[in-house]
Amino acid sequence: MDNMMKRVIFPLISYFFTSPLWATPLDWWRPVSEISSGDTAWVMVSAVFVLFMTIPGLALFYGGMVRKKNLLSTMMYSFGAAALVSVLWMIAGYSLAFTPGNAFIGGSDRLFLRGLGVDPALGMTTIVPSATSIPESVFMFFQMTFAIISTAIISGSFAERMKFSSAMCFSGLWMMLVYVPVCHWVWGGGFMGDGGVMDYAGGTVVHISAGTAGLVAAIILGKRVGYAKEAMPPHNMAFTLIGAAMLWMGWFGFNAGSAFAANASAGMAMAVTQISAAAGALTWILCERLIAHKASALGLASGAVAGLVGITPAAGFTDPKGALLIGILTALSCYFSVVFLKRKFGYDDSLDAFGIHGFGGIIGAILTGIVFDNTIFGGQAQISSQVLIQLKDVIITLLYSAVISAILLFIISKFGGGLRVEYDVEREGLDVNIHGERVE
Repeated sequence: MDNMMKRVIFPLISYFFTSPLWATPLDWWRPVSEISSGDTAWVMVSAVFVLFMTIPGLALFYGGMVRKKNLLSTMMYSFGAAALVSVLWMIAGYSLAFTPGNAFIGGSDRLFLRGLGVDPALGMTTIVPSATSIPESVFMFFQMTFAIISTAIISGSFAERMKFSSAMCFSGLWMMLVYVPVCHWVWGGGFMGDGGVMDYAGGTVVHISAGTAGLVAAIILGKRVGYAKEAMPPHNMAFTLIGAAMLWMGWFGFNAGSAFAANASAGMAMAVTQISAAAGALTWILCERLIAHKASALGLASGAVAGLVGITPAAGFTDPKGALLIGILTALSCYFSVVFLKRKFGYDDSLDAFGIHGFGGIIGAILTGIVFDNTIFGGQAQISSQVLIQLKDVIITLLYSAVISAILLFIISKFGGGLRVEYDVEREGLDVNIHGERVE
């Protein structure tokens, strides 16, 4: 008996308590070798950077450009979007965007994040092959931050005149009915991605869809009281510059994080992001200097954001020379849109959400089909066919976002208590009337 204890039972007990099966109970059932701690850490940091772009980055960027009486209401659009979209993404958005479905919408496998574990996403090897070295929870959260900032961008077009309740209702419906399908079309195994569109980090998914929705909202709501008759200068350009700096910094998570790994693709995306942003900033203030004879802080911030928007779809497909060209041409185009097109057609895009994000996204998406470098991403694309693919998908996204946004706004205006605040509320300010608070 003693010999049996020494030779059989004790070794079994020892093995049980010291083996990897006992010491790390999760390791036996998940494919540990597929999870990279370095890639996971990088994407986690990138996700936080993207969230930082919305709160507080976009909140400050937009908040500084409105009048003081509407500062809090404008910032609340960004914070409200962050809260609302997070819950909706958890309930259904993520599942419909990224689980296997059909060419137009995803499936129901992850409703309420059912089955979400610590292993790589089920089916990600075919949907997002580059995301298989990180836990699905990290991938889900990273994509959530994209949905958040896309929804928050729209508020720049209707700032200072839309009811907060109506804005929240529209934001939630738009995210589910516009952002989620377009996201699936491009990144979730839909027809655009299968058709070969190049959209590395969201030129089509984020900027064109959100900018177009903003333009539609601005047109349907109408101009602000006193627009083009009264001066409406930004009340605090320091806020706007701080917000622009946060956007610039956070954009590295936006673009380089979209590699889903700490690898060469992420490094190139980071480099071209900086180059395009810098080129955009310099181009915009040069235009101001030549045309208006003064380079402004607002122009510097606007140019940097324009360059960042332009490089977003191309970040993983182009080289530094292409990034320089994108930054220059996107800033020139956005400057033209903000200074001349808005004045020509008379729409009140309050904070130029369409002028920079929508228009910049269009230019960036098209240029991606010209300046891509096959040696950067290992592709075999040709300019002639790729430009047509980019143009087709730009037009589809524009039309889809515009039509669905208009329908949603119409429904809310008829059955949701109206879209716009009353005349006296707008005159006195939304902060004190809608939220019962004011900035002294």
